[in-house]
Amino acid sequence: MEKFFHSHINQLENTNPVLTRELFNEIDWSHRLIGIKGFRGVGKTTFLIDSIKRMFGSKNDCLYLNLNNFYFTRRKIFSFADEFSKRGGKLLVLDQIHKYPDWSTELRQCYDNIPDLHIVFSTSPVLRVTEGNDELKDIAKLYHLEGLSFREFLNYMTGEEFPRISLNDIIENHVEISKEIINKVKPLAFFPEYLRRGYYPYFLDDKLFYNDNLLKHINLALEIDVTYLNQIELQYLPKLRKLLFTIAQEVPFKPNVSKLSNEIETSRATIMNYLRYLKHARMINMVYANGDEDEMKKPDKVYLHNTNILYAVDPDNVDNRNLRQTFFLNQVGYQNTVRAVKKADFEINDQYKFHVGGKYTKPKDGFAAADRIEVGKDRIIPLWLFGFLY
Repeated sequence: MEKFFHSHINQLENTNPVLTRELFNEIDWSHRLIGIKGFRGVGKTTFLIDSIKRMFGSKNDCLYLNLNNFYFTRRKIFSFADEFSKRGGKLLVLDQIHKYPDWSTELRQCYDNIPDLHIVFSTSPVLRVTEGNDELKDIAKLYHLEGLSFREFLNYMTGEEFPRISLNDIIENHVEISKEIINKVKPLAFFPEYLRRGYYPYFLDDKLFYNDNLLKHINLALEIDVTYLNQIELQYLPKLRKLLFTIAQEVPFKPNVSKLSNEIETSRATIMNYLRYLKHARMINMVYANGDEDEMKKPDKVYLHNTNILYAVDPDNVDNRNLRQTFFLNQVGYQNTVRAVKKADFEINDQYKFHVGGKYTKPKDGFAAADRIEVGKDRIIPLWLFGFLY
């Protein structure tokens, strides 16, 4: 076990997060079993290490483990956790839990038999931790580490510390809020860069090859996370890739399942499953007219999950309409219900209708989220301001 403590110390000393992620303050750290889901490269490992530093510092009652280690091909998680607890351990952090074959049973054993030990684990967004899992559905508390909001990106780029703003505050006080922000920075000077390469933390290390890194992670997610965790044979991987590219070419995509099944050369039921897999993998967003997100029903519209994926997968289909609606849905949909409506682009929380467009967009009914304006007026709100919701 000593070698793992040495590795733990090395991780703490050599990982220097330069971004404070808001998720840290949202997590109830008193819960005994916590799962952190997130897309490849979104920063889960860095987030875990940073959380350890903030809560435990260099104390030895916390231990970080990456389950990629071959040691755990023979050693059981429960056995290791039990020994760690008997040595005074309080928190065990398990990175990439899906790499361990019997993760669910082992976590349940730890929860039932080591009551003084807290466990935090990370995994792919595809892994069904609680859905249909009787072992963990009542005991695991799950959180998603999303990509950077425009606010987080702006804070990093400018050194400011702008706080989150609630949707109601934006709607009711957007003029005053916008003026306060633009007195410190010019958001529109950073907005295009965020849409292109600001959602994932890759830009911290290498802006030049940002799209290459993103494409690599998208392909790894399709090849490993989506296929392996959903038990899809690799021979069907080209169909998944083709479906993602088809969506990218036509966003906002109104799916015709019969047409899609012919084009992808698979059944209608398989198309619906593939759409669900891509959504769980954080590659697409699906919008429904009823807002219920019944994944067994056909969505009204399909968007790529964020604008960076659009630039990476199909840069030839990047236009202002696609970028604006994709950004709005990504930022607003994180903690709000978004549904499709006929007389607007989106309806939020069954209350606010929004038209999303350029600087001259007018709200026919409800509100306008208008691009290329610094400060709005009445029911016209700057689009960039919705990037301050998280």
